[in-house]
This record gives sequence, structure tokens and C-alpha cells, in this order.
Amino acid sequence: MAKASKTMRKANIRSSAPKGKPGKPATIAEKKSRPAAKLSAGEIREIFRRFHAANPEPKGELEYINPYTLLVAVVLSAQATDAGVNKATRSLFKIADSPKKMLGVGEEKLRDYIKTIGLYRTKAKNVIALSQKLIDQFDSKVLADRDVLETLPGVGRKTANVVMNIAFGQPTMAVDTHVLRVANRIGLSRGATPLAVEADLLRIVPPEYAMHAHHWLILHGRYLCKARKPECWRCPIPDICRFPDKTRAP
Repeated sequence: MAKASKTMRKANIRSSAPKGKPGKPATIAEKKSRPAAKLSAGEIREIFRRFHAANPEPKGELEYINPYTLLVAVVLSAQATDAGVNKATRSLFKIADSPKKMLGVGEEKLRDYIKTIGLYRTKAKNVIALSQKLIDQFDSKVLADRDVLETLPGVGRKTANVVMNIAFGQPTMAVDTHVLRVANRIGLSRGATPLAVEADLLRIVPPEYAMHAHHWLILHGRYLCKARKPECWRCPIPDICRFPDKTRAP
């Protein structure tokens, strides 16, 4: 009888413990993995109000002459820095600021101009191919149509969004690695892919800030909310940001 009673007590202890890891408190890693509280509409508006106050007219850092050279510059900027692209294109765009002139340069000579940029061989091939397609199908014009832009060689959704925003004044959300990281850290999105983050930003960013929103997020990620060590002590939104591991001033 005593033995049976002891067995029942053990069963009761097991049944009352939480499922999963009974009796063990949540670890630090588990706590950090829990979704942060959602930002309110007022907090989201305040984030972009502060970004606007600090930099009312943010600009892309790629140098260009017209929509065509902007398109080429953005294609070249994949997995490269804007500064590195600008260094290579300053002399290139002086002689090739249109699809026809770029074909005149040719793929081999184009490689010489951009050989300091990563993946330059593939990029040179794509620039020549997209230039030819613009001539053959679009009268050498870069159209304000994202679907059309995405049919060009080397042009993905992010590139198309950048061109639509900068060249044609459309409130698109170009999501690069900076925007994806920053949007998740701040709490603007929980999306794991550029497309998911883009959809979240298009849905929640107040219309009056939509035109420059992706520029603010890119610049914030490039100069403050850095991947390895964000400079949270210089951040304009530390009281709103949901990032749990904020850094202190050195």
C-alpha cells in the first residue's frame, strides 16, 4: 500500500508540471526568441517622424545621370558598396550614359571599367544584355513599370524598386540586407524574407513617410544599426526600438 501511494505521488508531480521541459525555467536564449510586443500605429509614426526630423530629404548614395545609368548602377551594386560602384562608374558613365553607347563599349571593355566590383564578369554580361533588350523592346527607354524592369537581365525586385522610387518618384520599399535587419530589430516586421518585409512596410508605414522610408532604414542600418555592433547610443529611437541587446556608449 505504501508503495502504491508513493507511485501515485510521483504521477501527480509529473501531471502538474508544464509540458515540454518540466520544472526548468526558460533560458535566456528562449526568452530572446519570444516575439517582442508589436509596435503601435503611434509608435510607428513616431519612428518615421524622428527619421524625417533628422534627415528630411534622404538621398541614395549611388551616382547616376539618368534613369538608365541609375539602373546600371543599382545592378552593379549587388554585393558591393555604393562607394565602390561610384568609383568605377564615374568614368564609365562619361562615355556610356545610354543603352546604345553601352553596347558601343562592349562587354570586354566594360569588364575593365568595373573589375574592382565583385562579380564583375556576370554583371558586365547582364549590363550588355539589358542594354540590348532596352533597345530591342523598349525604344532604349527605362520604363516606370516594375514588372517590365524585372524582365531585364540582372534586375530583381529590389533593383526595380530602387529605380521606381528614385527615378520615378514611386513610394516603393526596396528591401536589402540593411532594411531586412533593421525592420526586424526595430519591430516593424517579423518577416524572414525581403518580400515579407516589403509587404509589412507597405502596410504599416504612414503614407506621408512612404516615399523616403526605405532610404531612412538603409541609412540607419548602414551607419547606426550595424550588423555586428549597432551604435544604439546614437540611435534616435532607442525608447521605441524592440531590439533587446542594445549597446552602450564606449
